Amino acid sequence: MPRAAGNSRLKSARLAAGYPTQQAFAEALGVDVRQVRRWESQKPPWPHPDMQQRLTDLTGQDVKALGFTPPTGRDHPHGQRRLQPLPLRSWGSHRPVVPSQSPVPMQPASVAVDFESITRSHRRMYWSLAPAALHAGIVAHAELGCSLLTETAGRTRRTVAAALAETWLLAGRIEFFDLDLKEPEEAGATLLRALQAAGEADDALLGAAILAHAAFIPGWAGNREASAERMVAARTYARRGPASAEFLAWLDAVEAECETRCGNARTALHLINHAEDTLKAGSEHPTPAWMDWFSPVRLAAFKGNTQLKAGHLPQARTTLLSVLEKLPASEDKQRTVVYGDLAAVEAAAGQPEEACRYACLALDQLETTWYATGMDRVREVRRALAAHQHEQCVRDLDDRLYGWTTTVSALAR
Repeated sequence: MPRAAGNSRLKSARLAAGYPTQQAFAEALGVDVRQVRRWESQKPPWPHPDMQQRLTDLTGQDVKALGFTPPTGRDHPHGQRRLQPLPLRSWGSHRPVVPSQSPVPMQPASVAVDFESITRSHRRMYWSLAPAALHAGIVAHAELGCSLLTETAGRTRRTVAAALAETWLLAGRIEFFDLDLKEPEEAGATLLRALQAAGEADDALLGAAILAHAAFIPGWAGNREASAERMVAARTYARRGPASAEFLAWLDAVEAECETRCGNARTALHLINHAEDTLKAGSEHPTPAWMDWFSPVRLAAFKGNTQLKAGHLPQARTTLLSVLEKLPASEDKQRTVVYGDLAAVEAAAGQPEEACRYACLALDQLETTWYATGMDRVREVRRALAAHQHEQCVRDLDDRLYGWTTTVSALAR
């Protein structure tokens, strides 16, 4: 005799929501696996009202659509509607999404895996592709993710939301650090979208990373109060993670850079020292795969810049030269920044020829891999060399620095 198909509607919805086994679904619902087996049988019993709500929350479909038939003479109100996804905003327009009166088809769990894989690819491409070209692809990918949030549920939806949060975070990083014509307000709005998506995924560490990046915006503008407030929030989210030693050290490094730009180099150096101690102590918690922007050598780069701003020129020179030796070959963007900081060290030390040499090395690197933050470093060095502007080395630097493209960009800033 052929085996009865059972409640295929519930099974299909369970799989689409990202629960491949009855046991996983039972654990998410907080029931015994035998209860799930009964619900997926040929004649599933009508769920208790609180279970109806949980089933709907996890699958995005009402109990009737899940194959349940209310007892004769009863039609529980929970079975008369389809629960809409959590309130979202249309990220591009900031208009609330209008709930549809007709059921939205649920996508299979595989779409979350596919969407996440593209997010990982963008993460890797960030280190080599032109920022403007990559940014356009990332924003398009994020718009797709927003649509998928309305067509997924349960574990599948959380996976999509986490990948979407990472996607918006990467877009915000490009807007703030990479694009020549920076728009801090635009980056702030993008990071807000990232934080909303992280909330949908209930991913505290992603939330902490987004908040720390958001602290850069007021920090670079010299607004210490706003920057400090965002760092407090970032550390609060990190405690819920829990966070790895590397993640906590990066939070110290972010706060140190913000303090440096707000004129508090002494406080920044204390934070860098704390970060070094944190890395030495280590942690049992792993660092998320998406956190590919930090390492011990990058912490040293933070330290060298802070020593420079504190006026500790010999120490800054030693630190930054050590960073150059240890930087992996793939760290082109960071190398540009280090060259710029070394140029600033030499400019402050009254060595214009060495300053120009390092600045030109930064420009050489920028021709290969563009990084607006690196160009900012070179421009700062040129301003510091104003007293030497009639020397040949500075004129040679000007010839490199003020081509047609760079001149137009400078005037537009």
